[in-house]
Amino acid sequence: MTGLAKVISEREGSAPVSIRSLAERVQEQTRAWNVVVEERLETSSSCVALGRRGNQPVVLKVLRQPGDEWRCGEVLDEFDGRGTVRAYEYIEGAVLLERLSPGTSLAGLSLSGRDDEATEILADVIHRMSPTREPSKSFVTVQEWGAGFDRYLASGDGQIQSNLVEQGRRLYSVLCESQRRARLLHGDLQHYNVLFDSDRGWIAIDPKGVVGEVEYEIGASLRNPYEKPDLFASPETLKRRLKIYEATLKLDSDRALAWGFAQAVLSAIWSVEDGFAVDAANPSMMLANAIRPLLK
Repeated sequence: MTGLAKVISEREGSAPVSIRSLAERVQEQTRAWNVVVEERLETSSSCVALGRRGNQPVVLKVLRQPGDEWRCGEVLDEFDGRGTVRAYEYIEGAVLLERLSPGTSLAGLSLSGRDDEATEILADVIHRMSPTREPSKSFVTVQEWGAGFDRYLASGDGQIQSNLVEQGRRLYSVLCESQRRARLLHGDLQHYNVLFDSDRGWIAIDPKGVVGEVEYEIGASLRNPYEKPDLFASPETLKRRLKIYEATLKLDSDRALAWGFAQAVLSAIWSVEDGFAVDAANPSMMLANAIRPLLK
């Protein structure tokens, strides 16, 4: 168990649960939700089945094991389709979703030189995802996600500079303590988690669900599209993006930038916990080092 899955286990005070085989669980939910499967895709974290329920195109997603999307159906239910894909049915570890068509990723706009337009779309999606009620106490908080800093420093791993981790931890703690108007957030709102639907426009998918201030939500997008570090790690791009977010969401761009730095360090830590090698060429590290001299 690695990365954000640790947060879930620590929060619930229990060891990872034993899960029946993925194939059994997919078959069970296919029957329970009356899904006729047309195509099946498997990833490292889930099985995604495209199909129909009656005349309605749907997507059945079943997670392999508890992790950061284990309760994504419950998170989507909270947003109730405001800026997000709709969840028709859900249990822990499985969700039946509306199928978006054509489902093209927002990353294509940034990669084709239309980054400002992509940022405007991201800002609009965040705006539409404004919840209508107080977040449930059952959802994880950004404070709890910050435990990764202490875990890393205690691990003895040396892939990330200790002074960078210490600075990230201090800044993350200060930001947590001074948050305003915490709400339920997507938690990983970036270009690859926003898809286009011909009926509904640009829609967010795959929420992790975390409670924090809106400035926190910006962090994931600042380090994406991940394969284009010369774009997202550019000071000019950072300033343009933050200006767009500030204009649309009326947020504090200095806090958003600070969150972006601290989250980039934390993201690199999660990569180490997930078994990946991390060096200066890691996208999160590149963003952290780009933001560092810009911090006030």
